[in-house]
Amino acid sequence: MVVLGVDGWRGQWVGARLEGRSVTLTVLPDAAAVLAEPGVDVVAVDMPIGLSDDGARACDVAARKLMGRAGSSVFPAPLRPVLACATYEEACAVSRAASGKALSVQAWNLVPAIRSLDLALGDPPDPRVHEAFPELAFRTLDPRIASPKATARGLAERIRALEPVMDVLDALAEAPPRVPAVDCLDACAVAWSARRIAEGGASSVGGEERDARGRPMRIEW
Repeated sequence: MVVLGVDGWRGQWVGARLEGRSVTLTVLPDAAAVLAEPGVDVVAVDMPIGLSDDGARACDVAARKLMGRAGSSVFPAPLRPVLACATYEEACAVSRAASGKALSVQAWNLVPAIRSLDLALGDPPDPRVHEAFPELAFRTLDPRIASPKATARGLAERIRALEPVMDVLDALAEAPPRVPAVDCLDACAVAWSARRIAEGGASSVGGEERDARGRPMRIEW
């Protein structure tokens, strides 16, 4: 079984291809390249897939609750109408009209990647592709994780969590140049989630709810 975990990075995607314990890190230029990776059974993406038309997604609310004190790491997904907006000001107006709330800057910064992924998924969406969230995966692997991922302690905690399930240090040693460790580790965490999905043992929030384009509004890990 081969699975792929991907994390957005500077308009591109960091991919972690996992087979057994072996994991290979690579940079993929766009969502189409992610879906074109050969021989992959399941793809897990650290990016919103199903998008609400008029309010918060139940999966985001549930994920925030599961994260406890670190719940702010779960950014509310933009509304689907925002994908058609050309500027942040327009997106805020659309979001405010539909939900009563402006769009966060963090969510707006994700819009190009979400739009690219939404286009690549097709209609009906590619059934191999699932939305994941690395921090839920890390905390499932090791409940001791408590430090921000950008700190030395946070990086060490996450590497320690991944070591029992994959050869993460070998992967990091061969990572593409200039790719931050945090993005590589996030891709590895969602690759582990992809394997759990493929094996039928993943946890999830959001249930069977789908958006206006039939994309699942569900986070799995």
